[in-house]
Order: sequence, then C-alpha cells, then structure tokens
Amino acid sequence: MLPYVVEKAEHDLPELLATDRARLRDLIVTHGAILLRGFDVGGVEGLEDVVNSLSGKTLRYTERSSPRSEIKGNVYTSTDHPAAEEIFLHNESSYQVAWPMALYFYCVEPPHSDGATPLADSRALFESIDPAVREEFGRRRWMLVRNYHERFGVNWRQAFGTESRTEVEEYCAGHGLEAEWQGRDGLRTTAVRDAIHTHPVTGETVWFNHITFFHNTTLPDDVREGMLALFGEQKLPTNTYYGDGARIPDDVMSHLRECYAKARVRFDWQRDDVLVVDNMLASHGREPFTGPRRIAVAMAEVHGDGAH
Repeated sequence: MLPYVVEKAEHDLPELLATDRARLRDLIVTHGAILLRGFDVGGVEGLEDVVNSLSGKTLRYTERSSPRSEIKGNVYTSTDHPAAEEIFLHNESSYQVAWPMALYFYCVEPPHSDGATPLADSRALFESIDPAVREEFGRRRWMLVRNYHERFGVNWRQAFGTESRTEVEEYCAGHGLEAEWQGRDGLRTTAVRDAIHTHPVTGETVWFNHITFFHNTTLPDDVREGMLALFGEQKLPTNTYYGDGARIPDDVMSHLRECYAKARVRFDWQRDDVLVVDNMLASHGREPFTGPRRIAVAMAEVHGDGAH
C-alpha cells in the first residue's frame, strides 16, 4: 500500500515521533511512503520538528529545475508552476550526483478539487519496464541536457543560487556537469547519470532517474510544438538522451510513460497531512487543481556519489 497511512490514536505527534521513530522509518522503507494523518502538526515549524525527529537537518534546494519559493529556512513551496499544469512523476534530484533520500510534504491548505501528489513505486516500476529497455539504459546510462535561458524558465542564477560564473563553473566541475556558456548570458550543462540504482538500505533495484520527466515528448503536444518552434531541439530548456548522446526512440518513451501511468496511485490531501516519501523507492508528481493548495516541502538525508 502506497502510502501507508498512520492515523492519530492515543499519541500526539511529538510522542509518536519520540516513541515510534524506528517503526515509522521501517514503514517508510517497506512501503515507500507514509502519510501522517489527523495530527496537529503546528504549521511549518511543526514540519521542521517532524523532519528533525525522523531524518535530521533539512537540505538546501540546489541545481533547481522548477520554481520554488522559500517559506522558512530550507522549507519551500512544493512548486510555483501554474495550477492548470500537471507535473509528471519523478524522483527528486535524480539528475544530480547526490540527492535527498527523504522528502516531506505538508498540507497547509488543501485544494478545492484534484491536486493530489500521486506516487509510483520505483521497485514495481523497474519490474514493469521491458527488460530490453532496462538493459539498454543500464548499459548506456542517460544524459540530461539543460539550456538556461535568461528570460525563460529557471535561469542559471536561480538554478545555482549565485551571480558568479566562476562559482557555477566550480560547482559543475565538482558535481559531474559539463558547462558551456552560450552567447551573452546563456548556459548549457550536460550530465550523464545511471538510470538504475540499488537502494542503500533494502538492496532492491529501483528505476531512479528523470529520463521521462525531462524528455520533450512528455510535454503536452501544443507546448512541445511551441517550445521546438521557439528553441529548436538543441536549445530546449531540458531534454534527455541515452548517455552517449543518441536520441531515445519515441516508442521507448511511450512505453516508459505507460509504465508510470500503470504504477501511479493517488490520495486526496487533507489539512495537516504530512507525507514522508523515500525518494528512491517512490516517485511523485502533481495533479492540476482548483483552489488555493498550499503544500510545503522539505528534503533531508543526502545520499549519492556527491554526498558530503
């Protein structure tokens, strides 16, 4: 069951976290995610207490790929994309050399309709993918190409949190990114990563990447056509390839999207819900919605080759 629901019984949230921490962490790696429901969380400060109790310090959002606003410290809005847009399932920061193992979503204000944070089990997803497709990505890996445009989407200053080109170059050199400055104020980065990983706790094989999320064919047709007309394929803000730079066939991308769709599960947000996700065991997304929908997010437990 994804997520596993933990509802308030006789304990309030601080007591539960203090007395049942080990059980809660076991539930997270067994199911991929847990939903804490019916508790008085205590706002964003309370969310930070939950993170600190289960995972330790919150992480800063680096190498940004979507617009977020800082709420307090390292607690952010889940995304600032317009309400009408769907956000495809993905594993947070899987395009980086290090990523958060734990994601925390806190429902400050539920939407009026839809607006779920759908999940998909990364273990089941791996098993559902055609073995020949898995083998190809296992052998060739995958490549993410990002073009940062000054007046479109997230620019390089926002993505890397600096005004300094030198700092960007140093960051890229230390995090497995090739950086190439484009024109007066553009930047192109290329990263080659593994598509398939082993979970460090369970030892299970997981499909952990942004291949489908960032591929141009995953965009709605009208958006894709507009982007290609504006930039051409080589200068799209994001696109993915095999690790050797070759194009991924359309039928492979369609197959991957179908696998995500079959693995997708959802629930409706309630005020004060806290969703805790093992980032390697479950991908997440966002439905379009109506109404306010305020979801705060925090990340913790850095893992990977670039972990410090």
